[in-house]
Amino acid sequence: MNTPTDLTLRTHGPQATTAMLDTLTDIWTAAHTGHDDVADAGFTPDALRRQITGHTRHDHFTLVTAHPAGEGAPIGFGYGFRCSPAYWFGLTLLSTISSPVTTVDTLAGLCELAVLPAWQGRGVGSTIHHALVDALATDWASLLAMPGEDRPEQRLYRRLGYHYAGPYQPAPDAPVLDLLLLYQGC
Repeated sequence: MNTPTDLTLRTHGPQATTAMLDTLTDIWTAAHTGHDDVADAGFTPDALRRQITGHTRHDHFTLVTAHPAGEGAPIGFGYGFRCSPAYWFGLTLLSTISSPVTTVDTLAGLCELAVLPAWQGRGVGSTIHHALVDALATDWASLLAMPGEDRPEQRLYRRLGYHYAGPYQPAPDAPVLDLLLLYQGC
């Protein structure tokens, strides 16, 4: 992986993540400013805090932060954890996916990827993503995204090699998201 020369990456576990919760929330909020559909779908800073706090309990929880070269506060982050396909997709959706991913023991479930607006478009998100997927060390990665091929994050995920696997609705009152899969095994 080629890290832009103006970045330093750091990998963190659950304890450090909990201590950084305010910073992560600030980055996420800035990255989603002006995206009213995200808030309308129920994705808010408070929901993010609850989500991160709950996810730190998973085995192999990993947070990657990007910092300006040298020192400085994070300017982007991504996190995820290893899990079973049954956990990530849910039993109902698992039976509808026509992919070998349904038979693996573990996959990387990526939960968030956010970069401060001033740093977007400079390879920071791709760099964080690659470091996170490498740290989780699975052949398959999956994530959820707001629907719409014209969205910047959807374009990024396609460039990274993700493919649409179907709609995902975690609960009857939850928004329908796009389930994306990445195979990087040999």
